Amino acid sequence: MRVWAVANQKGGVGKTTTSIALAGLLAEAGKRVVVVDLDPHGSMTSYFGYDPDALEHSVYDLFLHQGQVPQGLAAQLLLPTSHPNIALLPATTALATLERQAPGQSGLGLVIARSLAQLWQDYDYAIIDSPPILGVLMVNALAASQQLIIPVQTEHLALKGLERMVHTLRMINRSRQQELPFCIVPTLFDRRTQASMSTLRVLRDVYPDTLWQGFVPVDTRLRDASRAGQTPSQFDEKSRGVIAYRALLKHVLTRQLAPQAV
Repeated sequence: MRVWAVANQKGGVGKTTTSIALAGLLAEAGKRVVVVDLDPHGSMTSYFGYDPDALEHSVYDLFLHQGQVPQGLAAQLLLPTSHPNIALLPATTALATLERQAPGQSGLGLVIARSLAQLWQDYDYAIIDSPPILGVLMVNALAASQQLIIPVQTEHLALKGLERMVHTLRMINRSRQQELPFCIVPTLFDRRTQASMSTLRVLRDVYPDTLWQGFVPVDTRLRDASRAGQTPSQFDEKSRGVIAYRALLKHVLTRQLAPQAV
């Protein structure tokens, strides 16, 4: 299994869309994919038609055992999605209470890594949709992943979130045995606006070695796919957004991302 985390310390940059778009493309290539919703808002869970406020069980259950994960629990929590090759580990709003519980428990930072280890033989890829806040959930996502994808909205305020994310990655790398490779992905790009154009230039100047040179454009078909509860490529495989994500997936799969100094 290959484990990718999608994270940024700013909301609204396209993390959930990126996670599901990549999962959908992998699934259509015949890969078995598990998507993990670690955001207490449950955007990924809602995307696939489940109510994060109403689910009785979720990824939250994995954190209730003093940092250990009972054998078989991760598989019991999986839910089906619109694609037969994609399974969901859903979120509930109870995840928001973990930060208050974390000081009293040890080993919480490796819960997701231990959970995915139980699914290792059953899936080819795991894609983790992370919350936009540095805490036990993001630490879990980064600790479990082999590669990090950082979507960045092409507008000036998003650059600050990227700076915070790179700083967080620097801290996480100190505790890992090897540095976590990452790829910065410009999203919500609108070439008609000066903000998008200038932000893309800044990204290319400041992060030349870790930036994907393409971009994901603003595309209403991505929003329509979300409303339909389908992956973007299921909904409209020829949309501009899907074409961009297909190019991104090819980049991630074919380029052996070496660890970068941050």
